[in-house]
Amino acid sequence: MRARLTINGMQIDKELHYFIVNEALPGTGVNASAYLNGMADILNELAPKNRALLAKRDALQMQIDGWYNDKRGAGYSMEEYRTFLTSVGYLLPEGPVFAVSTTNVDPEIASVAGPQLVVPVMNARYALNAANARWGSLYDALYGTDAISEEGGAEKGKGYNPLRGAKVIAWARGFLNESAPLAAGSWESVSALSAADGILHVTNAAGATGLRDPAQFAGYTGDAANPSSVLLVRNGMHAQVVIDRTNIIGKDDAAGIADVVLESALTSIMDCEDSIAAVDAQDKTLVYRNWLGLMKGNLTEEVAKGDKVIVRRLNADKAFTAPDGSALTLKGRALMLIRNVGHLMTSPAMLDRDGHEIPEGLMDAAITSLIALHDVGRNGRRANSPDGSVYIVKPKMHGPAEVAFAVKTFGRVEDILGMARNTIKIGIMDEERRTTVNLKECIRAARQRVVFINTGFLDRTGDEMHTSM
Repeated sequence: MRARLTINGMQIDKELHYFIVNEALPGTGVNASAYLNGMADILNELAPKNRALLAKRDALQMQIDGWYNDKRGAGYSMEEYRTFLTSVGYLLPEGPVFAVSTTNVDPEIASVAGPQLVVPVMNARYALNAANARWGSLYDALYGTDAISEEGGAEKGKGYNPLRGAKVIAWARGFLNESAPLAAGSWESVSALSAADGILHVTNAAGATGLRDPAQFAGYTGDAANPSSVLLVRNGMHAQVVIDRTNIIGKDDAAGIADVVLESALTSIMDCEDSIAAVDAQDKTLVYRNWLGLMKGNLTEEVAKGDKVIVRRLNADKAFTAPDGSALTLKGRALMLIRNVGHLMTSPAMLDRDGHEIPEGLMDAAITSLIALHDVGRNGRRANSPDGSVYIVKPKMHGPAEVAFAVKTFGRVEDILGMARNTIKIGIMDEERRTTVNLKECIRAARQRVVFINTGFLDRTGDEMHTSM
């Protein structure tokens, strides 16, 4: 049996305690004793309520199973089914009209649509890869996948295949024609790019031209007359056209274009739940340590590539000169959300005052939010969330009562961390009771904390599919 310390009735694994006190807390401005006693209060108060919510789930399931058994062979109408589900409280009445306005939400969630990755935060390499997937080479992505056919001698092979490279370049030029069309001619024949007077100047087979929409020119690197890259934007997403005449690709290109780097994964969910198997305190400490490295910006991982060892770390921000000559900085990493464990799971990493394994979601909320202070706290880096929010994805919830419980938990955590109210935002994943009214009531329960709600499935009552809102 692993050694534990007792604090205010809470029994905590010694290794996890050491991590909290000696690694997670320093630099946050939070007093260790106050934090640990506060966490114990949260666990002692809310763990029984967590268990009561799960008991409610079980009771509902027993009623539903019994109803199905009674109807076996006889059949039933949808109206009859709805009436039953309403009578047992599975389907809820719709409440009065309400409005929600969530503040301090970063644009990657509030206003710009883009891809999102979900990765196990327990694996440092995967976590770093996902965070760094904010920007990626279009040429590499096309060359190394089946997006480009290998027909006609365009096989991938071990070395560079010029025939395949030509197909990649043609596809990328077509992409530029679509996403940032020129006023005259096409990107295939571009021979020069430069910036002057806040405008992108392009030379191609049609002569001197520019972008059809000049506002799509977002910036450049290097000298304006001879840039090393130009930055384009569409719908808030960027593409960086890299110019390098010494590059194996750029040397044979009329304009010296060596790559097109796309802004890709705007957000990434660092997962403490579905994609990992964190069983005990040792596992959970690894999970939290990786999240700490991401929030402090110092997480690294050595990766062997043949006889070489590569050190993976978080990418730096990208610096450009804006069209008006001012400095422009774009984030080099995806906005990271943290998915806490749902209400159902328990963990032996801590025991409450009654000797029960604590609900793992309560522990996740307290510790992942503490760690996020290294980004959003008084001395935080504001490198992940410049708007100062912590984004917790809460999965496996069954209805608004469970959402309200998560909201209460986050409020208690904010109190012991000295966070302003609603600093912790919630991404609701109701994967069971997926009706239109239920989802509205989940939003009502979350109020100013909600940043998205996601089910992604048809519910059993035949309502339409709901996705992120």
